Amino acid sequence: MTKKSAHLISHSHWDREWYMPYERHHYLLTELMNDLLDTLERDPEYRYFHLDGQTIIIEDYLQVHPEKREQLEAYIKAGRIIIGPWYVLQDEFLTSSEANVRNLLIGHQDAAKYGVISKLGYFPDSFGNMGQAPQLLKQADIDTAVFGRGVKPTGFDNVVIDAHGSGYESPYSEMYWSAPDGSKVIGILFANWYSNGNEVPVETEAAKAFWDKRLGDAQKYASTSELLFMNGCDHQPIQRDLSEAIDTAKALYPDVDFIHSSFEQYIDALKKQLPDDMVTIQGELRSQHTDGWGTLVNTASARVYLKQLNQLGQTLLEKGAEPLATLAHLAAGKAYPHQLLTHAWKTLMQNHPHDSICGCSVDEVHREMITRFDKSKHLTETIIDESLQVLAGQIDTASVASWPKDSLPVTIYNMTGWERTGTVRIELIVAKSYFKEGPNPPAIAERLAQLPLNLDNGVLLDDQGQAISANAEDLGVHFGYELPKDKFRQPYMGRRIALTFEAQQVPALGLKTWAWVNEPTAQAEAANSPLNATDSGMANAHIAVSIHADGSYDITDKETGFTYEGMGVYENCGDLGNEYVFRQPEGDIALTTKGLPAQVKLVENEPYRVTYEIKHTWLIPVSASELFEEEKRKMVPFRKRAASRSSELVPFELITRISLDQSGKGVQVSASYNNQAKDHRLRVLFPTGLTASTHLADSIFEAAERDTVPAKEWINPSNAQHQHAFISVSDGSQGLMIANKGLNEYEVLRDGKNTIAITLLRSVSELGDWGVFPTPEAQCLGDHTVEFAIYPHKGNVIQSGAFASAYQFQSPWFHTTAMGQQQGTLPTSYQALEWSGSSLALSAFKMSLDHDDVIVRLYNLANEAEQLTLKPSFPVAAGYQSDILERRHDSAELEDGLIRASAGKCEIITYAFQHKQS
Repeated sequence: MTKKSAHLISHSHWDREWYMPYERHHYLLTELMNDLLDTLERDPEYRYFHLDGQTIIIEDYLQVHPEKREQLEAYIKAGRIIIGPWYVLQDEFLTSSEANVRNLLIGHQDAAKYGVISKLGYFPDSFGNMGQAPQLLKQADIDTAVFGRGVKPTGFDNVVIDAHGSGYESPYSEMYWSAPDGSKVIGILFANWYSNGNEVPVETEAAKAFWDKRLGDAQKYASTSELLFMNGCDHQPIQRDLSEAIDTAKALYPDVDFIHSSFEQYIDALKKQLPDDMVTIQGELRSQHTDGWGTLVNTASARVYLKQLNQLGQTLLEKGAEPLATLAHLAAGKAYPHQLLTHAWKTLMQNHPHDSICGCSVDEVHREMITRFDKSKHLTETIIDESLQVLAGQIDTASVASWPKDSLPVTIYNMTGWERTGTVRIELIVAKSYFKEGPNPPAIAERLAQLPLNLDNGVLLDDQGQAISANAEDLGVHFGYELPKDKFRQPYMGRRIALTFEAQQVPALGLKTWAWVNEPTAQAEAANSPLNATDSGMANAHIAVSIHADGSYDITDKETGFTYEGMGVYENCGDLGNEYVFRQPEGDIALTTKGLPAQVKLVENEPYRVTYEIKHTWLIPVSASELFEEEKRKMVPFRKRAASRSSELVPFELITRISLDQSGKGVQVSASYNNQAKDHRLRVLFPTGLTASTHLADSIFEAAERDTVPAKEWINPSNAQHQHAFISVSDGSQGLMIANKGLNEYEVLRDGKNTIAITLLRSVSELGDWGVFPTPEAQCLGDHTVEFAIYPHKGNVIQSGAFASAYQFQSPWFHTTAMGQQQGTLPTSYQALEWSGSSLALSAFKMSLDHDDVIVRLYNLANEAEQLTLKPSFPVAAGYQSDILERRHDSAELEDGLIRASAGKCEIITYAFQHKQS
């Protein structure tokens, strides 16, 4: 009989902030690390400590104890403190595809400073695991992942469940885990949680009781004689007497080899014994085959404002600062700001741990997150502004013969992966006057205010001389300042105007320039618009919208002829849950705006855009009933709470603006409201009327296909799920896609209509989990605005290409103005990279730290191979196949300046281009 080995891995799962504010946890972290260094120093038998897979712990510790750097570094290099591979332990589903990549990349970069990194996919407490994790890990040379949730036999509240029966996804705690592209890693489930070897007794009798149970529990699931015991838990102090405890265990169980181990040592031993009947689990691990209460998916709707700020911060980095800085480098040789971008990413990622971005911490934590979002955003916007300023100076506006010399060129930048058309609003200065610092210069302001602008006679011309319909608005005189690189700040007063127009066919990863001509002689006839408004709707060449008296609307797809009826009804119900879990009161019937009279008025009717405003004045319960407060104090489990909604009502006013662009293939919607109610949930409903058993949701580097009807084990009445940019239901002939900005929770209802429900607000009053932690700010009282868009499409969302509209909906436009005309190296219309592949999405356009290569990353959303072509518009010295760590691999040959390749199903592809300096 094979002798069993009990591998004890010491660790402390370090939630950087959670049920206490960050600095309280930070204080405890310094104690933990000091104890760890002392223990390693005095006890050579205390061999290893796993530093929770996140390098930020090192930063946080050295912030307080910089004098410990040398000692810490020595133990890391000696392999006794194991670090990486992540920067933070993120929530995978609430952080973007690129954020997950940067987390791994920056974790590797930080660990490289110490020369050692843990090559382990460490997901101890993620609230479900992304399906593409195996592919990401394999690209980083990681072949094993450990995780705590997502697959049976783990139970909620860390309960060990009997492993008998056939309902388990894996009979063992060890399995193979495969990504949609086929990449496969070894998966190890913490079947007895990551605390099953915590606080090992030294005293003989207590140790016997401890190990009799723990050895038995581990053997229920283990596929080999190598048993895993995690010596630690959340914020667990170091067990200083572990060596003595191991000696006690060895004396009690001579047939078991007790080892103070590392994951590397444990996994090496495990690999030698893995059985032939290991199960392969596929894709996302979201606890699909459980009762549905322990998935913690409703963290996707806790404190929605955090998700909105995160989506904006990620997008400004991915589709703003990085590609624009790359363009500025390629066009003008401006140094790429690697360190600044890393700092912006790190500041943003400090909000990405699973108890932070999930919104499931105490109020103080989430207040501090707002500051971090702002800090990252401010730095990101500065990088964007600097890059745009450089690019503006490179655009050759003097060569456009149709633009008068005193015209004002304006350039629109599209940093998404596809050509883009849409309505933009830009502000520009038509006249400015500088002044020295001192008293307020009222005379300058008065003179500028008197300038005759003749905006009604102005015209916007493209670079072919064609007039474009535009609305010009005088914004008056405003103070501004410039910060030259070679002298003191320059304050000025400037006369501003706003231009609103449809920017048509702006190239992907490129720019297009127009000119504002403020002369009567320059008047030109704009082309007729296919957009029109009616008393109750609007239509263009692609879709028609009809608005009803209750504010709902029908949308007809002119390409398929199919009409989606009753869109945009709002639903409100009670919520007795917490920041982790939604729970509707027993017997509660949701309120809706269906049949509720609304005020509908046309507020914008321009050739480029039509907008209606819909106003609902609604009465909803003020909170849960009084019983709810008593139940929370007594810690009545959320599933057993008997409270209902209050009979007292408060006004809930909704202002919805629904817009259709001249060339739009969908309608864009914003909804604003002032929430004065508590303990409730607000959703918006889109009945598709389509027959389908599955749907596609945008997830990490994939459009995940999910069952609308959950598995038979699922008893939770709600089947809410995560999304990023979109959710789509299709019957194969036509489909409906709902795009969003920072609205990460949806549900496809089992109501016979396959209604898509998007969560807009969830108001709750407590953290939940293991104690009583009131979180009054999680009620989200006050003003809110949310944005979403509705796109009908042919076929499915991938085949039709509609997914690109969702990604563009999340991405802002950028613009610059150039005073007068100038010569430059960039044409008025420019594209940095041409590429093709109908099912592919462009994920990143940036530069690598190691070689200053231009990095291009794409991923295939389809379950079949797709042909890819790449044609850089910049000179290339060499091309390389790369990976998510931005390393150079095999050469990528360019034939006639073009790369041709095949993207495998669901494959993530990265190329590195060495820029040829002119």
